[in-house]
Amino acid sequence: MTISHRVHLDCDTGIDDALALAHLLSRPHVELVSISTVSGNTTSEQAATNTLGLLALADSEHIPVAIGAPGPLVGEYGGGAAHVHGHNGVGEVELPRAQATAAELTGAQQIADAARSWPGELELLAVGPLTNLADALELEPELPALVRRVTIMGGAVWAPGNITEHAEANIANDPEAARAVFAAGWQITLVPLDVTMQHSIGVDEQRQLAARGTAIHTALADMLDTYLDFYERVFGERRAALHDPLASMIAVGDSTPSNTSRTALTVDPSGVQARGRTAPTDAGEQIDVVTAVSAPAAPALLQQILTLDPAGEVPA
Repeated sequence: MTISHRVHLDCDTGIDDALALAHLLSRPHVELVSISTVSGNTTSEQAATNTLGLLALADSEHIPVAIGAPGPLVGEYGGGAAHVHGHNGVGEVELPRAQATAAELTGAQQIADAARSWPGELELLAVGPLTNLADALELEPELPALVRRVTIMGGAVWAPGNITEHAEANIANDPEAARAVFAAGWQITLVPLDVTMQHSIGVDEQRQLAARGTAIHTALADMLDTYLDFYERVFGERRAALHDPLASMIAVGDSTPSNTSRTALTVDPSGVQARGRTAPTDAGEQIDVVTAVSAPAAPALLQQILTLDPAGEVPA
């Protein structure tokens, strides 16, 4: 199949990041050219360890992984979300020690290098705090002209936040970076809580992943236990929001937005409750904010991840 999307993934590999990664690896029309990690759900170092382990399970260790920013542009890293993703970011699932190691460059440098290698073709998919993208803009001022498009999972525009009443975690963990990225003048599609909270994965999908029987599908099913534990308190049933996977599906055309509002956004960097609030404003760069998609995400996501077929592995 012809490659129609060359993607660099910037992530803070927790459980929904792992699902998004598996989704990208399963799609024959997608070339995942490189991955950078950032501190968010867990530290950037642990996120890289998680990513390398997942790539090993998927027989995809050729994809380079770079450890990105250890903390936000301003202030200190807040310590992650162990109550959502487990202390290791992947629900305490023990992933294999990969033969591949992290690249000897920063996440920001890797983004800039990838953009120069694929000018006008590279697509950025950011599903963690935006620190690496902001740093990459400093390294390569021409980055917005080099990148085809940017898809971001983050923000709560017209919906409640998930880290405070008004703020979503990825934006709140580094609002200064988000302000810089939103103002950079490139084509951005924002996939906020407004739409991601409408789509979820549950125990039926978890069972089907486990039944697939390969090591990566089993690992994904096992780590979902922790994610479902958290979201059971949110939804009142064992279903978990598909934040990062929905962004990856939109980025590569596997989910079609049915309602998008083109608007300028402001990010509040101040205070505690307001920090990270993402709200419409009258002036600024226009961003495509997705508020609905044309079909439920979970069935397509599951079908696609189930096609992932690590070389040489026979399902149980």
